[in-house]
Amino acid sequence: DVDSLAKKYYVSEKDLVGLVFEYFLDQFAAIEGKGRDEFYTPKSIVSLLTEMLKPHRGKIYNPCCGSGNMFVQSMKFIHGHNGTQQDIAIYGQEYTSNSYKLAKINLAIRGINGNLGDVAGDVFLNDQHPDLKADYIMANPPFNQKRWRGANELTDDPRWRGYTLPPTNNANYAWILHILSKLNEYGTAGLVLPNGSMSTKSSGEGTIRQEIINNDHIDCMIALPGQFFYTTQIPACLWFLTKNKEQDNTLGYRDRKGETLFIDARNMGSMINRIHREFTEDDVAQISRTYHAWRSEAKNSDYEDVPGYSKAASLEEIKANDYV
Repeated sequence: DVDSLAKKYYVSEKDLVGLVFEYFLDQFAAIEGKGRDEFYTPKSIVSLLTEMLKPHRGKIYNPCCGSGNMFVQSMKFIHGHNGTQQDIAIYGQEYTSNSYKLAKINLAIRGINGNLGDVAGDVFLNDQHPDLKADYIMANPPFNQKRWRGANELTDDPRWRGYTLPPTNNANYAWILHILSKLNEYGTAGLVLPNGSMSTKSSGEGTIRQEIINNDHIDCMIALPGQFFYTTQIPACLWFLTKNKEQDNTLGYRDRKGETLFIDARNMGSMINRIHREFTEDDVAQISRTYHAWRSEAKNSDYEDVPGYSKAASLEEIKANDYV
């Protein structure tokens, strides 16, 4: 009896059904194993992305939205800060048909309106939001995607304009450039990538990273612990990109030009079973608080470097470390 359960746990029927759907997605991802990360990003990673970006008003985009849990978490954040669905517009795209259907269901049962495109489709060859400029982007692209579609056909694509062409044998930097191209002038993006993306020099990737750094588009980097994902033990990190680091009095950001914040969270998180780890609520709060303190223009901001945990690095320091 959904009505009785909803009353018992002090939630709406819609929220209860959504929580049940979320639970089964989590269980399915854990049981199915290989290939299931295509639709499910671990909940605590999504929570961290949301708390870092704080999406509260404007356009939210995810070019590889899976089952849509990042949109759901964004709506929870908005409702938790006295906002409404009318404050945002959701845009997404998903390549696989099954994940696309899951995302449509996930949004529908929660009463969330979103434009996920007319059909499932490849974002490189068939971008269904070609003119979109978003305020917030959250994404967990496929790691080290080989022979990505469109690599040879899109050599003159405007998404790469001003940058070295992304290599055909790994789509990591194609995803980065696609996401960067979708940000508006003051937009911010958070995406999950393998650790190798921070140091690779293969096939021109190091050159692209150098170009992005020189253009001052990297706001924050976070190294994640292992054992977060269901299907891969590849160490991962979070990239936070921005188009503009100038002072923004409206949002309370200070001038951060020429600076990038590094956070080492590899020793954080707790094991929830023998093989999987997740961030606690306190972990998420600590990491996001560090980022917002560093970014804040408030005079009472309590940010300071903590050896072994956080470091605000200058562009000159990053150059001295060969743009790694």
